[in-house]
Amino acid sequence: MTSAAAAPAADVRPDLTGRRVHVKVPATSANLGPGFDTLGLALARYDDLEVSVPTASTGQDGPGLDIEVHGVGAGEVPLDASHLVVRAIAHTFARAGVELPPLKLVAHNSIPHGRGLGSSGAAIVAGVIAAKGLLEGIVEFDPDELLALATELEGHPDNVAPALFGGLTIAWVTPEGPRHKKLIVHRGVSPLVLVPEHEMSTALARSLQPESVPHEDAVFNVSRSALLIAALIQSPELLLQATEDKLHQHYRAQAMPETDRLIRALRAAGHPAVVSGAGPSILVLASDPSARAEAIRLVEASADTVWQALPLAVDFMGATVQPA
Repeated sequence: MTSAAAAPAADVRPDLTGRRVHVKVPATSANLGPGFDTLGLALARYDDLEVSVPTASTGQDGPGLDIEVHGVGAGEVPLDASHLVVRAIAHTFARAGVELPPLKLVAHNSIPHGRGLGSSGAAIVAGVIAAKGLLEGIVEFDPDELLALATELEGHPDNVAPALFGGLTIAWVTPEGPRHKKLIVHRGVSPLVLVPEHEMSTALARSLQPESVPHEDAVFNVSRSALLIAALIQSPELLLQATEDKLHQHYRAQAMPETDRLIRALRAAGHPAVVSGAGPSILVLASDPSARAEAIRLVEASADTVWQALPLAVDFMGATVQPA
C-alpha cells in the first residue's frame, strides 16, 4: 500500500469529509464441483452500496455511523459496527494506518444470504473496495493487497477472488499471501443458479468434511479440476464429466437432502449440476442457453420443494468503485 509520495504514518487523519463512492459487487459460486477451496466464478447478480463520509452522523451505532439496508437482509443484518461491510472498511483503514472517519452506508442487496452464493465474501469485498475508493489519492492498493485484505476477513480466497476480479478465478495461498489467476469463460457457458427457501450454515457444511480422503479420490479430483478449467474456457461439451467430485459434496449431502436429490436428477439428465459454494443452492453450468432452459423445465417438473431459478451471465468485471 503506497501513496504518490509515501505510505501514511500510523493513525493519520486526512480530511475525507464529503467523499462518496458507489460500489457494485457480484455474487460468486465457489468450488464448481471438483475445485474445492480453489475455483470460483463471478455471477451477474449484485449488491450495490453507497458509502460516504458525512459532515455529521448520528446513526444506529451513535455518532459516526449510519446504516441503511434495502432488499436482502433488510431487518435482519446488524445496523452497527458489526455489519460486515463496515468491519471490512475498518479493517482496510486500520491496515492503511488511517483513522476511520464517520460513515454513512446505504446498501441495496440482491445476493441471497446463506445460500452458497458468496454473500459474506461480497460484503467483505464491498468494504475493502469502498475503503479503496474513499482513500483514493491518499493510499493506493494493488490487486494482491486487495485480495490479502479480503482473505484476512473471509479466511480463504476462493469466493473473494472472483468477487474482486470477475470471471473464473483460480486462487491459491503462498508464503507471501493469497494469489489468483483470472480466466475468461467460454461464451457458450450459461450458468443457472437454483436457490431454495432454506439457508445453510457454511460452518456446518465444513464440519462434515473428513480430515483426510482416500488417495484415489484426491487423484480423481485433480484430474477433474484440470479438465474443468479446459471445459469452462474452451470445451463446454466436457462440463458434465468435468464437474464430477469426490472430495466434499457427498459428505455434505446429509445436511441438504433436497439439494442432493435435485443434483442427482439433473446430472442423470445430462446437466452439469453442482453444489454452489457450501450450498444449499445449486449451480448448473449449462453448455448453451437451450440446455439451461431444459434444466429449468426439469426442475419445475420434478423438484419436491420450491426452487427459484436464476439464469445468470458470468460477470467479467468483478467489484467496481466509482465516485458517487
